[in-house]
Amino acid sequence: MKNPPDTEVLPASQLIDQRIAQLADWRGQALGRMRALIREADPQVVEEWKWMGTPVWSHDGILCTGEHYKSVVKLTFAKGASLEDPARLFNASLEGNTRRAIDIREGEEVDAAAFKALIRAAIALNAAKVKSKPAKK
Repeated sequence: MKNPPDTEVLPASQLIDQRIAQLADWRGQALGRMRALIREADPQVVEEWKWMGTPVWSHDGILCTGEHYKSVVKLTFAKGASLEDPARLFNASLEGNTRRAIDIREGEEVDAAAFKALIRAAIALNAAKVKSKPAKK
């Protein structure tokens, strides 16, 4: 999917709005729902647009990305391997040492409370890493 020509001037939130609208099927609905849950979990989340058109949500570092493919919407948590996942939402990229992902297929719905707990855990992990860095002299 090509990015609109004005991607350099629009804020990331508007580009994400456009992407969701462009996906005029279940994928747009799924990405929009997950975005809303991220915002509910963290009203201060920063939305970014990186890597040639990937929505990214950050708070003291990347929390997760939102990608879409023909048969799946993928939410990849940058430090997912370090997060507790008692609800077992992570179902993709399980073999890596760092990332973990949630693949959402048509008709599937992710548990909202468990997902928001993952977002909050990712925020806490990022905050702990920021606090543990030594101050620059």
